Amino acid sequence: MFKFNAFLLTAALGAFSVAQAEDGLAIYNSRCSVCHQSAGIGSPSQFPPLSGRIGKIAGSPEGKTYLTHVLLNGLHGALEASDVSYMGYMPPFKSLTDAELAAVLTYVSSLNTPGTSPVFSADEFKVQRSKSMKANDILSEREALDALHPLP
Repeated sequence: MFKFNAFLLTAALGAFSVAQAEDGLAIYNSRCSVCHQSAGIGSPSQFPPLSGRIGKIAGSPEGKTYLTHVLLNGLHGALEASDVSYMGYMPPFKSLTDAELAAVLTYVSSLNTPGTSPVFSADEFKVQRSKSMKANDILSEREALDALHPLP
């Protein structure tokens, strides 16, 4: 009986992940792809690629926290990604629900990420939503994260 119930739980969680990924794709296509392009390939010197990078960044707890801060608070200023310099602006997406933010970041983390890609939860966004951050705070957090876990 336990094995059967564990199987049902695993199947239900798997279905949730698929549903979350589909929602994340829809949100990405409507909110993010205009800048970061289809499948997160980015736009040279304007908007950095997400594919193959976000899943790696989200591989650490500090990386996941940083990414939640970026989605909630936006990001602007100079940064380097994949050895290319960018000077751009990403708006905050606080208007999306915690579940929507988790879905889109879970989807983006899955793009070209080998192995099991990170999954984000609405609770992670709920915790971080209450923390007010400014653009310089996000860039400082990025620098500290890069020193701890070199960013792709």
